[in-house]
Amino acid sequence: METAAAPTLRTLLGHAELRLSLVSPEESLADGALDLPVRWVHSSDLVDPTPFLADDLVLLTTGSQFADRDAPGADAYVERLVRRGVLALGFGSGVHRVGPSDELVTACAGAGLALFEVPYDIPFLAIARAHAESMAAHAYARRTWALEVQRALAVAALRPRGLEATLTELARRLGCWVGLFDSSGATAQQHPAALDGGADAVSDAVADLLARGTTASRSLDEGDRTVTLFTFGRTGQLKGVIGVDLSPIDAEARAVITTAIAMAGLALEQSEQLARGRRRMHTQLLASLRADDPSLARRTLGAMPPAPMLVATADAAPVDAVVGWFERQRAVGGTVTFVAEDADGLTICIGASSRGLLDQVSARFDIRIGVSEPAEYTGFSHAHAQAMTALQRSGREGVIEYHDVQPGGVLDALVSSETRTLARTRLATLRAHDATSGTELERTLRAWLEHDTHAEQTAAVLGIHRHTLRTRIAQAANLLGTDLTSFPARAELWATLRAAE
Repeated sequence: METAAAPTLRTLLGHAELRLSLVSPEESLADGALDLPVRWVHSSDLVDPTPFLADDLVLLTTGSQFADRDAPGADAYVERLVRRGVLALGFGSGVHRVGPSDELVTACAGAGLALFEVPYDIPFLAIARAHAESMAAHAYARRTWALEVQRALAVAALRPRGLEATLTELARRLGCWVGLFDSSGATAQQHPAALDGGADAVSDAVADLLARGTTASRSLDEGDRTVTLFTFGRTGQLKGVIGVDLSPIDAEARAVITTAIAMAGLALEQSEQLARGRRRMHTQLLASLRADDPSLARRTLGAMPPAPMLVATADAAPVDAVVGWFERQRAVGGTVTFVAEDADGLTICIGASSRGLLDQVSARFDIRIGVSEPAEYTGFSHAHAQAMTALQRSGREGVIEYHDVQPGGVLDALVSSETRTLARTRLATLRAHDATSGTELERTLRAWLEHDTHAEQTAAVLGIHRHTLRTRIAQAANLLGTDLTSFPARAELWATLRAAE
């Protein structure tokens, strides 16, 4: 981030007017010990001041609690301070003795606790005030920075492709990785580059947050980094997740991130409104294409998948996610596709050379897809019918090619959920009679029609007398309310039996 770091021990020692001098050799301290943020400065001459102290503070003392030549006492005192999280000890020289005792210097060196000397004429209050002023200046700088960044994010949101511009600006201002994941958990954007390591763990955490469906945040420790994830959108209608590789996140950074999340949600809401408008337009264009007229689609969209093209239909597809996936493929690889939804489901049109995209989208969203043979746009309706046939007549998963579907008769092609319901309703009386009386009228009718209504052959197959066969046929005709002496009636009955399977 562009603002200065929080005041540290080095900052405190750097106040020239205080004339503080570091007694501990810097090389004897842990790496970065002088650069840790100091929360506060406190003074106490208690033998054990730890119950009244907080973490990450500097303690000042005049040394009245130390007995002469008491090395064990000095060791125990320093150990208590270190255990409590005290960053440094300042010794007020000239009150009880000039400079810290050798025992205290040795104890601090052994424990790695920074020890500095405070001149006699410098009151402890002046040191506390100097640090408080540094903290106030830092807090003001952070608030100023946050306001400036929020203004910059607002300006970025007004640019073309405002969401991308907003996240790019956020990554630049925070000086870290920023990622956007869509509602399906897929990585939509990363700035300034892809996450270096830990991407799988982050993706898993994103999927878990989205599955819960509630607004939340989560911190994920990956090696020496902490990635924090924030959902955006309303509970039950999450739009996605924003991740930042930043630690720690103070109040100002969180305010900036919250602003970015709000703008991302607004930008996506606007994008979704535009997407709904585009989907309605694509539905109208699909109607034109299914009428074998591609001219309107070409004039409206400017570019269509090159011919020969493939028409595909998807079964129970998540429309928004699939449309978004194809749009990203176009943005990344320049592949032109056409995706639209109508009463028959989702239709996808791609160039024949891009056939592999269908395998990818099928695997990505676990959906079944029927695919036509390559066709010109003047044959779009026929290609669409092929795709629908492939999808409906095969129980396979994944992508189903029309030419791989076993060829059937016209009756097979005519069977649909509507005709199947109609056929089963037509046979309901007959089947109820078989169930209650133990007759086999439906089986008899099927065998009779399969053997071209030849009584001798049918009776032999069923193992009954031909007079029994005639009685069954007459009884079935009576239950169905039809005359089975004519060919049209027999043909309709055969179609009914086939559709009811």
